[in-house]
Amino acid sequence: MAATIETISTISLRSPRGEFRNTSSIDFNNPENARAMREALRQVHAQLGTEYDLVIGGKMSRTKDKIKSLNPAKPSEVVGIHQKAGAEHVEPAMQAALHAFESWRTTSWEERASLLLNASAIIQSRRLEFNAWMVYEVGKNWAEADADTAETIDFLEFYAREALRLSRVQTPVQLPGEHDELLYIPLGVGAVIPPWNFPFAIMAGMTSAAIVCGNTVILKPSSDSPTIAAKFFEVLQEAGMPEGVVNFCPGSGSTFGNALVEHPKIRFIAFTGSKEVGLDIHSRAAQPRKGQIWIKRTVLEMGGKDSIVVQADCDLDSAVEGVVASAFGFNGQKCSACSRAIVEEPIYDLFVSRLRDRVSQLAQGDPAENKGTGPVVNEGAMKSILEYIEIGKKEGRLITGGGRASEHGEGYYVQPTVIADVAPNARISQEEIFGPVLAVIKARDFEESLAIANNTEYGLTGAIYTSSHDKIERAMRDFHVGNLYINRKCTGAMVGAHPFGGFNMSGTDSKAGGPDYLYLFTQAKSVAEKVTQR
Repeated sequence: MAATIETISTISLRSPRGEFRNTSSIDFNNPENARAMREALRQVHAQLGTEYDLVIGGKMSRTKDKIKSLNPAKPSEVVGIHQKAGAEHVEPAMQAALHAFESWRTTSWEERASLLLNASAIIQSRRLEFNAWMVYEVGKNWAEADADTAETIDFLEFYAREALRLSRVQTPVQLPGEHDELLYIPLGVGAVIPPWNFPFAIMAGMTSAAIVCGNTVILKPSSDSPTIAAKFFEVLQEAGMPEGVVNFCPGSGSTFGNALVEHPKIRFIAFTGSKEVGLDIHSRAAQPRKGQIWIKRTVLEMGGKDSIVVQADCDLDSAVEGVVASAFGFNGQKCSACSRAIVEEPIYDLFVSRLRDRVSQLAQGDPAENKGTGPVVNEGAMKSILEYIEIGKKEGRLITGGGRASEHGEGYYVQPTVIADVAPNARISQEEIFGPVLAVIKARDFEESLAIANNTEYGLTGAIYTSSHDKIERAMRDFHVGNLYINRKCTGAMVGAHPFGGFNMSGTDSKAGGPDYLYLFTQAKSVAEKVTQR
């Protein structure tokens, strides 16, 4: 039985107690922290191979078909065994979510926010454990895993406070003789379809934003990271979530996922993943089904082809560090990752030389041993990335890397790869690779650099390294991305400081972690009451 939710009506958004602050990262150079992390890894390793149930309306069940989550560093190692929901599970999940919605939608904002804060407190108390699950299930090193957990905590804390703020919104004008209100009410039942690359933060962020607004959710986690989602679901139960508010349903996208998106009672779909899948979801959601009485809302984040512009007047050492961190952090498996360095001609050769030297210093190996770069997520991803590298060798000059890092054993390791002298319209300049592959492009001047930066169908993140105030002003105006960074890397968006979401084919510019994100999971109802004079 889930614990009773304790309300937080005493929390004031203006008081120090109620202020949001980003979670600090853990310093694993500290021997005590490193020992604690190794112990967490040991404890989690003992739990690998556990089987997890579907949970629909609080009822647990198992299916004939299974999803096996594997450790990408050691694919022979099963992280978790999960049930595979099929099309036949959509209706039971929908009915459970609809039933829960009737009471959850009228639960106070304070109680719903309290659920998120309770969950945050639980995760904070088990932070290293969640880090360890990500090390094993998706191959994150300690720092990348900890950043994911910290972002999860931040989303829960931030959206709880934003929910309280939204509950107190007032109309700009009160007409004489009326009492005018603007109420933000929930949409209904939503599908949450998260990715594997931020398996904790994005999954928990989309889910918590939906439920704190009074919606109920059918959660279909990625088949590459269902165990982390199962652990989060357990946290929600412990935090006091009523049955059916979130329904845990791993399953195939082509069967369970498509049927869920097409169901006439689904009110919204929150998705993060590839452009192809996102557009397919958008298309399916746009077609009204028998019995459907609303236009389904889609909240889509669909990837990028992100550029860092390096100008001759920049701090070169800083630019090299920023490009390497952006391109090869978590092995380039971020929608925000730098996959193109656009370098001004006067410093091009020097930059490429410095870049090669810096990439050669990256330590690759088992993330459980906290190596800088690890494996990619699965065999299919590895094969796709290696195919792009072969294309890149024909489109440019291989500087470093260029193949599979087979010396690390059975894992899905790809060498950090840099290809220079790439044309702006080459395939590896235009297509999302989602791996440790960086294209370096030469530009004559700032004008050409900016034109190249804007020449893809995406518009998620970008960065510019320059000491010129005029160039910075121009980039702020004309570098067409949802998240622009000046003289720093283009990854590492922080909740509250860097609301995240992109333009064009990068998605619907949802701005996760920002002050307007919860509006996507609500609808505004204007109420005007005539005041009777007595």
